[in-house]
Amino acid sequence: GLMRRTSLPQNGGMLFVFDAPEVPCMWMKNTLLPLSVAFLDASGTIINIADMQPLSEDTHCAARTALYALEMKQGWFAERGIRAGTKLRGLEKVAPR
Repeated sequence: GLMRRTSLPQNGGMLFVFDAPEVPCMWMKNTLLPLSVAFLDASGTIINIADMQPLSEDTHCAARTALYALEMKQGWFAERGIRAGTKLRGLEKVAPR
């Protein structure tokens, strides 16, 4: 994952693909960079986005069942006008089988 990293490329991040829809929660233990996480449903629509602080054990959960979580540098989504309800394309290529 992104634990212990000290930098990320400008558009770098991490996509989590769950085996089945669930209500996932993320935390930042051992993660040094401030991140934002977007939880997405099976259609690629963003359910909610949460900002997460480095080294925090606070949990940040999807507001309902999600199939994906996308972690990016904190503020990445906001800077691009991406918010809850936005549909991301291309996730069908990484959908669980």
